[in-house]
Amino acid sequence: MNKIAIIPARGGSKRIPRKNIKEFLGKPIISYAIQVAIESKLFDKIMVSTDDEEIAEISKQYGADVPFFRSKENSDDFSSTVDVIKEVLLKYDRKFEYGCCIYPCTPLLTVEKLKSSEKLILEKDRDTVFPIVKYSYPPQRGFAIKDNKVVMINPLTFSTRTQDLESIYHDAGMFYWFKSEAVFEQNTLFCKNSEGIILSETETQDIDNLTDWKLAEMKYKLLYTT
Repeated sequence: MNKIAIIPARGGSKRIPRKNIKEFLGKPIISYAIQVAIESKLFDKIMVSTDDEEIAEISKQYGADVPFFRSKENSDDFSSTVDVIKEVLLKYDRKFEYGCCIYPCTPLLTVEKLKSSEKLILEKDRDTVFPIVKYSYPPQRGFAIKDNKVVMINPLTFSTRTQDLESIYHDAGMFYWFKSEAVFEQNTLFCKNSEGIILSETETQDIDNLTDWKLAEMKYKLLYTT
């Protein structure tokens, strides 16, 4: 089976400028994604999809391939991960039966998580496998603000004990193992035959602002330097 790792890293980050190559504990953050992909020894090809020359150069320095630049159509704020994956797969001459889209700002990702997810997609013949995290507080008990007043999103759960509510999970935003055929057929990474691997809150951190960045650094130090 031919397997490819695709790391999507465009240059136009707005909330954190130059986010994908910003230094994270002394190294460009994208280097962590590249290195974990290399160390896993799971892939026939590890490539970075980017529209940015500096990101391309740094990626190559850390061992990734950048065989072509991303198209302008897939480099704006509205281009989807699926669009990027399909563009990459179509540009390669060889067929990759499976792939893994690894996001560039995932310094907490481990080889073990990549390997256990690969095992899952192969042994259970899933279309996609990706990490998920349980909401720390049940969203069924959430509030909204309407006309400056606090209202329950679901009043029926007001008297239900939180421990009695069904657990709800969200995408950890770290990676997606995928079957290439399924992505083309269904045009999504949340396919009909998807499975999640459950992570704890300490194992992942969505990085959208500088506070998130500091939290990710704290978690990394907690997990890997103590």
